[in-house]
Amino acid sequence: MKSAAIRQAFLNYFEERGHTIVPSASLVPENDPTLLFTNAGMVPFKDVFLGRDPRPYVRATSAQRCVRAGGKHNDLDNVGYTARHHTFFEMMGNFSFGDYFKADAIRFAWTFITEVLGLPKERLWVTVHHSDDEAATIWVDEIGVDPARLSRLDEDNFWQMGDTGPCGPCSEIFYDHGPEVWGGPPGSPEEDGDRYIEVWNLVFMQFDRDASGELHPLPKPSIDTGMGLERMAAVMQGVHSNYEIDLFQALLAAAAEVTGHADTTTPSLRVIADHIRSCAFLIVDGVLPSNEGRGYVLRRIIRRAIRHGHKLGASGTFFHKLVAALDAEMGEAYPELRQAREQIERVLLKEEEQFARTLDHGMRLLDVEIIDLALKEFLSKKGKPYLSSKVDSVDPSRVCRTYQKELGAYQHIYAAIVGDERDWTILKYMGSEYEYLLLVAPEKSNFIKGLVANEPGVTVQSMEGLELDGATVFKLYDTYGFPYDLTADVCRERGVTLDEAGFERELEAQRQRARAASQFGGDYEAALNLEGSTEFTGYDRLEDQARVTALVDAEGNERERLEAGQKGVVVLDRTPFYAESGGQVGDTGYLHGDGARFQVTDTRKQAGHHLHEGVLLEGELSVGQTLAPQVDASLRQATMRNHSATHLLHEALRRTLGDHVQQKGSLVSAERLRFDFSHFEPVTPNQLAEITRIVNAEILANAPTQTEQMTLDQAKAKGARALFEAKYADAVRVLTIGSDGFSIELCGGTHVARTGDIGPFHIVAESGTAAGVRRIEAVTGEGALAWFDAQERQLNAVGERLKARPEQVVERLDSVLERQRTLEKELERLKAKVASAAGNELLDAVREVAGVRVLATRIEGVGGKELRGLHDQLKQKLGSGVLVLGAAQEGKVSLIAGVTDDLTGRLKAGELVNHVAAQVGGKGGGRADMAQAGGSDPSQLPQALDSVHAWVAEQLG
Repeated sequence: MKSAAIRQAFLNYFEERGHTIVPSASLVPENDPTLLFTNAGMVPFKDVFLGRDPRPYVRATSAQRCVRAGGKHNDLDNVGYTARHHTFFEMMGNFSFGDYFKADAIRFAWTFITEVLGLPKERLWVTVHHSDDEAATIWVDEIGVDPARLSRLDEDNFWQMGDTGPCGPCSEIFYDHGPEVWGGPPGSPEEDGDRYIEVWNLVFMQFDRDASGELHPLPKPSIDTGMGLERMAAVMQGVHSNYEIDLFQALLAAAAEVTGHADTTTPSLRVIADHIRSCAFLIVDGVLPSNEGRGYVLRRIIRRAIRHGHKLGASGTFFHKLVAALDAEMGEAYPELRQAREQIERVLLKEEEQFARTLDHGMRLLDVEIIDLALKEFLSKKGKPYLSSKVDSVDPSRVCRTYQKELGAYQHIYAAIVGDERDWTILKYMGSEYEYLLLVAPEKSNFIKGLVANEPGVTVQSMEGLELDGATVFKLYDTYGFPYDLTADVCRERGVTLDEAGFERELEAQRQRARAASQFGGDYEAALNLEGSTEFTGYDRLEDQARVTALVDAEGNERERLEAGQKGVVVLDRTPFYAESGGQVGDTGYLHGDGARFQVTDTRKQAGHHLHEGVLLEGELSVGQTLAPQVDASLRQATMRNHSATHLLHEALRRTLGDHVQQKGSLVSAERLRFDFSHFEPVTPNQLAEITRIVNAEILANAPTQTEQMTLDQAKAKGARALFEAKYADAVRVLTIGSDGFSIELCGGTHVARTGDIGPFHIVAESGTAAGVRRIEAVTGEGALAWFDAQERQLNAVGERLKARPEQVVERLDSVLERQRTLEKELERLKAKVASAAGNELLDAVREVAGVRVLATRIEGVGGKELRGLHDQLKQKLGSGVLVLGAAQEGKVSLIAGVTDDLTGRLKAGELVNHVAAQVGGKGGGRADMAQAGGSDPSQLPQALDSVHAWVAEQLG
């Protein structure tokens, strides 16, 4: 059964049982600052469960896209090395919001697995929380699960939304892959094995936990379930690893084609196949690669995939080429993916191109470090001296020649990191006159030894047990920009451990240096002893001519000269580069002159001097040299748009929410703006809409911006709002922006010439950051256009499902929901009518037993709810007597027994219903006057009902 068929079968099954199919929500949780990504199927329904978001339905089902690659739920490091860890997965779920509860949830799951999917019951194992006797009884007595295949687990089987709030026990269904796979059932000492795999989780949301930890029953218990599509596909397709299912096989084949590596079982290919899914869908939902937040996680996933591709021998860019294969597999189920295909490819290609140089350089350096470490270990075992700390070089084949003096008798040794036969072949064709030292990952050791067994002069040494020191790891990270997680990934593959504690010490030392001097380390004013300040010329220009007044290396030491490859700080007498201040990030760009090219990655300010931080790419720099600073114009323009919009946003907040609103912090970059402000409660959707309208109205007015230099007192007299007054000197810069002086504030940042230059403005998030402090995140210009494009794609996708144009979606959706409500009411009315009519006819079947009226009959076409209503009607009409009603639906039997009050002294409804239930494979219970039961064998229902008369006669003597 293919993955797409399982997905559709699940949704159809629950739709047929009264559930509304809800499309997958975005991977970026809406109005939920507690989560980085949507990581479970219930996330879009959190506010529904909490009663904050009323929906027109009480039952829902969905196929929810999920990502677990950051924060608490982070599976990234395991992906590719295990059978079931993924960064992206699909969670199939069914939900009840105060409607049905444990019995129906368990029955729905069991019926789908055993009847729709046809899995053998003897291969299934279930768990309950150790305190949940109710669920255990349902599983054993109503479903008929063998008690020997049920485990009671501890607190791991208890779910909660947070430290307080809704919570409840869980029940899980596991699939047994068979004795040929090692592992034991859940709760056993061998439960971590791979034999028993969880495929379904049912959460019974029945309590509300207060601040003291006490549990209180919820007035409307609810259901949250999840079935992992990939895991179930593996079961249905008879494979053990998720990577062997149809969906992944297609992606693995595509990855093999673009990398040129044919073995689709290779962990690196699995990493690539997994990562293309999470990357593509994150971009669909508007996440773009960046250096913080969700964008940073996306960038990390992309770079990890690229690194594994290059490890397999891929040349050039390749990752973006997999979007077509993903579209072929999932585009039909998720039209938004198909619509955004070109955008995804562009984003991935750009990221690949940017990362290519860092990856290639970093891998060479890491190879050198590992080879050097292994050579030192090797020579110490041979009793040979080791003088240098580095090998000579590393070429593209990852072969390095060591310093011959240090090797003595081993002067012809070559060292290489060998992963497979191809790498050994490269070495072999270098010439047979050399001896070889092959450094091998642990799992490849025996393979390589067998390969070179007949080759003279070859030594094979496993790298297992070697440890790369923290200082080296930190240098790769800090100096050369090679990510720590990639270093860890490479080392893990080669059996080399990392000195994580040493890395953290180096990182903390850097942080302390940064806190002490705001930059690489050292008190620049004290060290440089510079007078005056840097003249800032960037308000009206992006290029200039300037003289180098000071140079500082990466350790904070003053230098007369910097050479190519060195990181450091350049201080100029004048500059168009804006230094980070007031929430606006520092400019980036280049300093050119006399064959030198210095890349500015950030600009900061200290005691009046602008510090251009970066790396010298070409040539040399010396104090006194003349340079041509050039700011990155596109990034500056985007930053100015966001900065000017921040001022308009501040004023719009005050006009909408009140004068109590005060700025509490901000961040203005090229990608977005973030504004923190004082406010005592969440901003409502209507308020956010009004704030957005006000800001865009000022933008459309296209009013000019104006800046003036004046004294602080003059600025106050003009009505300017002084933020963080202590930071301003007597002479301040006042910015007036918007029509008729809409906003007047002190600001030293850079801004657009007219408000119309900002382009569209849109708020993308509102959240709380601390007590009494709220945060708004927004985008402008191209960022806003990209956001609108993503929203339009989602709207079009909804329209396609509703067969409506975008402007008709709400009307069509209202019509569909209203029609559904009408049909549901009509169905209930007809069922009640049919049951009532049937009840009158059924009275003709009453028989007397020892003077007591007895009715025992089967009711067709009704469920448990209708059966209870009919019981109440018949019992009232019976006056005095006994009745048993039975119904069978979907292979399950429902029973209800009633005894009128005048007979409960001699006959018990609970005993009667158990007598009948035992004959249909079940049991039940209840009061003396009314009791219910269930069973699993409808074929025995007629005979069981016929036995009621004899049972009554026997009880009455």
